[in-house]
Amino acid sequence: MSIYVFVYGTLRAGEINDLAQAVAKRGLPAARLVGAASVPGILVDFGNWPGLIPVADGRRVRGEVYLVEPALIALMDEIEEYVPGQPCCFVRREIIARLESAERGNTEIRCQYYPIDPALRGAATDIAGEDWIAHRHGRTTGGTS
Repeated sequence: MSIYVFVYGTLRAGEINDLAQAVAKRGLPAARLVGAASVPGILVDFGNWPGLIPVADGRRVRGEVYLVEPALIALMDEIEEYVPGQPCCFVRREIIARLESAERGNTEIRCQYYPIDPALRGAATDIAGEDWIAHRHGRTTGGTS
């Protein structure tokens, strides 16, 4: 049974933990990109990677939804250093993502995703924008996000 996942940071295409590259290295079945999407939340900046904190105030975080085989969830848990039942910065949860597709309209889909435990955000700073990649590129070019 395939599972939908929402990724918003380093697991996105072209990022340091690019999901397609991670599965290829392990010989796992490829993840299938479903499309761009968003979920309720805000982003925080840990330097080389973001965290997502769920909020219910209308703010959203942009990312991508993929359809994956169950074996890929274990790899994603490993990348995010998530161990069920143990304190972790990232936690795996279920969320309703809103797909942003011209042909499908704004379709909602139930996904697994990895927000952070807000108690473990430490000194991470808030990101004003809704997209990690745009924020990261803005930092490296001297712009703002």
